[in-house]
Amino acid sequence: MSGPVKDYVCLDLETSGLYPKYDKIIEIGAVKVKNGQITERFRSLVNPGRKLTEITTAITGIHDGDLVSAPDITEILPSFLAFSEALPLLGHSILFDYSFIKKAAVNQGLSFEREGIDTLKLARKFLPDLESRALENLCVHFHIPHRAHRALGDAQATQQLYVKLCELFWNEKDFAPRQLVYKVKKEGPASGAQKERLYRLAAVHKLELDADIEKMTKNEASRTIDKILAQYGKLTEHVEKP
Repeated sequence: MSGPVKDYVCLDLETSGLYPKYDKIIEIGAVKVKNGQITERFRSLVNPGRKLTEITTAITGIHDGDLVSAPDITEILPSFLAFSEALPLLGHSILFDYSFIKKAAVNQGLSFEREGIDTLKLARKFLPDLESRALENLCVHFHIPHRAHRALGDAQATQQLYVKLCELFWNEKDFAPRQLVYKVKKEGPASGAQKERLYRLAAVHKLELDADIEKMTKNEASRTIDKILAQYGKLTEHVEKP
């Protein structure tokens, strides 16, 4: 490699939480770079099929109402995969974003294997004396315009940060793309029996569930059932699905 990678996709996600096993993507933002220049942008809100927590809304500025008409991940993911081609992924803590996309891809039976470049790791190595290497702080340090905690704004800022880090510190060893690894098993949709049981539990206990039963995976349905039973006990009467 004779110089910095110049063809890549810079990716950032907003999510409902920190754990891909439990949480959902709520916004995808990305910029495609060819020969060092941004050629395309990708942005979409994503309906997670559940209500957002107050802390998620406070951090991102995204409200439940913003997501009602947004596509769910099964609708938007193929478009993002086509946009990203087979290019390396760039991101600030890129494995976080990759893990959410990888899980969604696996659940849809799609392949998603990529190399990545992590600006957070680079900043930790080359800027150890900074008080924080959070994206927002690095943007202040390098005078990069930045709208924090929205996916496309973060992606664009990360791309500019990468350019700056390359200008100051590039070397082949540290800046080479590396294979991203996140192991995940496919989760099937909730079974009919699980859905029926959740509808009955919600009706008997007059619960308004945070998640859409019809969009739950088997694991999500199982965890929700267990949580309700732990709090309310087992059903003793039959209630028809509304």
